[in-house]
Amino acid sequence: MKWNWRTLALWTLPILVIGFFVWQGGIGANLQTNSTINAASTRMTYGRFLEYLDAGRVTAVDFYEGGRTAIVEAVDPDLDNRLQRLRVDLPGTSPDLITRLRDSDINFDVHPPRNDGAIWGLLSNLIFPILLIVGLFFLFRRSGNVPGGPGQAMQFGKSKARFQMDAKTGVLFDDVAGIEEAKEELQEVVTFLKNSERFTAVGARIPKGVLLVGPPGTGKTLLAKAIAGEAGVPFFSISGSEFVEMFVGVGASRVRDLFKKAKENAPCIVFIDEIDAVGRQRGAGIGGGNDEREQTLNQLLTEMDGFEGNTGIIIIAATNRPDVLDAALTRPGRFDRQIIVDAPDIKGRLEILKVHARNKKLAEDVSLDVIARRTPGFAGADLANLLNEAAILTARRRKDAITLTEIDDAVDRVVAGMEGTPLVDGKSKRLIAYHEVGHAIVGTLVKDHDPVQKVTLIPRGQAQGLTWFAPDEEQGLTSRAQILARIKGALGGRAAEDVIFGHDEVTTGAGNDLQQVTGMARQMVTRFGMSDLGPLSLEGQSQEVFLGRDLMTRSEYSERIAIRIDAQVHDIVDHCYQETLQLIRDNRIVIDRLVDLLIEKETIDGDEFRQIVAEYCQVPEKERFVPQLI
Repeated sequence: MKWNWRTLALWTLPILVIGFFVWQGGIGANLQTNSTINAASTRMTYGRFLEYLDAGRVTAVDFYEGGRTAIVEAVDPDLDNRLQRLRVDLPGTSPDLITRLRDSDINFDVHPPRNDGAIWGLLSNLIFPILLIVGLFFLFRRSGNVPGGPGQAMQFGKSKARFQMDAKTGVLFDDVAGIEEAKEELQEVVTFLKNSERFTAVGARIPKGVLLVGPPGTGKTLLAKAIAGEAGVPFFSISGSEFVEMFVGVGASRVRDLFKKAKENAPCIVFIDEIDAVGRQRGAGIGGGNDEREQTLNQLLTEMDGFEGNTGIIIIAATNRPDVLDAALTRPGRFDRQIIVDAPDIKGRLEILKVHARNKKLAEDVSLDVIARRTPGFAGADLANLLNEAAILTARRRKDAITLTEIDDAVDRVVAGMEGTPLVDGKSKRLIAYHEVGHAIVGTLVKDHDPVQKVTLIPRGQAQGLTWFAPDEEQGLTSRAQILARIKGALGGRAAEDVIFGHDEVTTGAGNDLQQVTGMARQMVTRFGMSDLGPLSLEGQSQEVFLGRDLMTRSEYSERIAIRIDAQVHDIVDHCYQETLQLIRDNRIVIDRLVDLLIEKETIDGDEFRQIVAEYCQVPEKERFVPQLI
């Protein structure tokens, strides 16, 4: 039965009608009794009644209200012996009075009190609880369809996985671009599900689990949707956080229920998104780990590769934190394959842009290849957001198609934040201009630095001005000369302030630059062996503290080595800073011209910047590598 307000009214209306009639009956009976008593409006005292009784003037007596009231029919000599009905309040039950009435041969009758009040009281006490129970039942039925609602109080242990017998996600492998290696691996899994005989004929068995590992936004969940759309088998999807509840044992129960349903629909695919929420290392941290989460993980380990086994069930999981996963979860037999879904290269970015540009109206002069070259390090989600922001800017500016201007503004917005209000001409604007030109001139004149793409005084995010460096190609390795060039480029802003305005007028604008410089110099000494200490790796890659496991860090070197590390870091930064100061002093004339032009135009692109610099000095040929934003 589907419960709604009409159904509730149909159930409660008969109860109210019955109660009303019962109440009416009780009230009617009581009203009839009261009308009989009130009809005898003339009262008689008890003493006068006894006098009339002795005088033989009483002809009949009716007792009411348990013998406390009597209606007496008597002959009144003062009214020509007419018969009257008089009301007498008796002092209580009087056995002697009944005896006297019998002896005098007077008719009397006793009218017992009706018990309708008790019946109505009982019914009134029942109607409200019945209405309350019906109302609660109605609310529970309505909330039964709400996830986590009161109607599901008895279903805490049930799996919350979304089940689709024939998953129609609208995503196929053709809609996934830029991660061809991962697609190839997963297409093999789909082929195994559709045509397993081809593999079993040579002794191959279906993989039990596939773990997708990669940074956020690289397309792990999109791949899972493509698998669901391509496989044509039952598909379960759930998030790792949905296993763990505040109640002990609920997570393990949900794991059991999930695999029970999966076995009933095998062969099938189970997709667990963000598995690190439940699959973190057990017993890690101060005082142990989360016992409920660990019990859930134990149940998951048992279901994936336990005593019984799960034939025909493929587990596909996604995470961007593989370092925190338990070793028992990532071993072969549970997750037989770990597929890296990394940020795409230039070819992959071009393919991703083609996919997301299908429903976008681009101007004829817009080249997706140029956009792909301008966006190194962008993941698939970043590129989708880039084109969407460009489309929003196009609509806001009332244009018919997306142009390169909207693409450039969208790139700036995605990387650096929303555009702010430009500064008015003044000392602060001129200081910022010298700071940004200092970065750009050093990046242009140092051979191993990335080329300048754009210098702007338009604020974005927290930055009052920005200098963009962009590569033409990508390279995974970085040389010592390139790191030193980046240190000099980052120090260019502070050096320009120092030379132009004096040591006492330097500002806090270089705070973030100095953090980058110190970090790069320290990594040169402690990780890459690029100092006088020799080829030693003295520090591991810094990681976040994981549940207190690394809270008490242990120094990997002595205090004497620590002093030498600090000295080497200082020497590297100081040497680069002195060379940067000299570079600024030697090119003061071109810097002044560039600052005046930047204040006038607020933005100078890289080609114009290099042309102006080339009029005063020789610009070195560059090899373009990994980009940076200063």
